[in-house]
Amino acid sequence: MNRFLILLGFALMFAFIHLQGNLNKYINTKYSYLSITAISLFALLSLIEFVRFYRAESEAERRKSEGETGGGHVHAHEHAPAHHGHAHDHGHAHDHGHAHDHGHAHDHGQDHDHGHDHGHDHDHSHESPLRWKRGLGYAILFVPILTGIFLPVATLDSSFVKAKGFSFPQLDVSDDNPGQHQFLKPDTSVYYGAEGYAQVKSKDYAEFKDLQAVHLTDENYLKGMEVIYNYPGTFMDRTVSFDGFVYKGEQADNEHYFIFRFGFIHCAADSGVFGMLVDFPKNTELENDQWVHVTGKLTSELYQPFKQTIPVLRVTEWQTIPTPKDPYVYRNY
Repeated sequence: MNRFLILLGFALMFAFIHLQGNLNKYINTKYSYLSITAISLFALLSLIEFVRFYRAESEAERRKSEGETGGGHVHAHEHAPAHHGHAHDHGHAHDHGHAHDHGHAHDHGQDHDHGHDHGHDHDHSHESPLRWKRGLGYAILFVPILTGIFLPVATLDSSFVKAKGFSFPQLDVSDDNPGQHQFLKPDTSVYYGAEGYAQVKSKDYAEFKDLQAVHLTDENYLKGMEVIYNYPGTFMDRTVSFDGFVYKGEQADNEHYFIFRFGFIHCAADSGVFGMLVDFPKNTELENDQWVHVTGKLTSELYQPFKQTIPVLRVTEWQTIPTPKDPYVYRNY
């Protein structure tokens, strides 16, 4: 029954995530079909497990019923020959037969008790640890089900950035350092070999290189941001615009703020915070997690905390906007 409940629980958990519209907080919605497949498989397996459990219970009830009926019959059968033997031996050797039967009964009783005690000790020593381990295993499986169904899903914001931090070191892509870094600049190189990633970079670059005004939307945000970081010289002095939430950071002043979006390449495991440093007009006051739309000219600056020159957007227009219904962006290949 526990296996049935676990399988059904996982099916219900994924179904609730879908119905509540929270799937996008776990995976790139491009792969939503995987979640639907999981729901179908868990539902099917739980049905199979329920049928198996029902049959096992029915078989146990049948055996129990047959055992009770068969036990009464055997008792009556054994009693009759004993009575017959007693009557037959009464005239021939009553005392001898009585002594023999008494001794046999006594030995049988001792053998039975000894076997019973031995079996009890054996079961107690081996079954108790087994039940404890099995119970712990079931409890571990129930935890993600309960948390997935009953706990609210947190939305990533500036507090996560502050807790985790971010950096922008010079990437040294090699066998020892494959470039799996998810900060500020989207980096999909880890998902390809060197030749494959070169083709992807070339294809994405061709999509943006002739644009005099690069408007980054929910659909092309990660792709466009990666192209800008890969080929910053091409886009210098061009107009770039995008939406994001404000993160001041410890090194930023009241003119420079990072504007970020949380993005999923595939799922939450490879998510990161992506965007760029934005140069606002002097004395601009913004708060962390405030959403803005910015438009400006792409420039570059030496950013001392990173010890390197990075792309910086010098604002020409900006405005505050409501928090989007879906604050995340996804990599659509």
